[in-house]
Amino acid sequence: MAGDRQNTLDVGGLKLDRITREVSSHGRSAEPTTREFSLLEYLRRSPGQVITRAQILEHVWGYDFDPSTNVVDVCVKRIRSKITLLDDGAVSVTESAQRASTIESVRGAGYRFRPQ
Repeated sequence: MAGDRQNTLDVGGLKLDRITREVSSHGRSAEPTTREFSLLEYLRRSPGQVITRAQILEHVWGYDFDPSTNVVDVCVKRIRSKITLLDDGAVSVTESAQRASTIESVRGAGYRFRPQ
């Protein structure tokens, strides 16, 4: 069963399945895009650490983008929306908002995964 633990990450009540690339919570699941999943997994590996947009672009997209692009911001917004949809009706609005904000924006720097 140790292999199952390595293939499933529990992220603040969200479960990331590395095999099926699904994110689930409260019996509901979503299939994020490859980049959305990679971004969530990448941030989760360094909880509390600020990851710059440049680092995210290099790791998740695999190459350098124009530093003024908002592709990372758009991807984070989509992830937050999917987390909110998973929680719809299963938890309080406040708890859902807190879980969606597990990816914290750090103004002028990047993003940080804030463990619950």
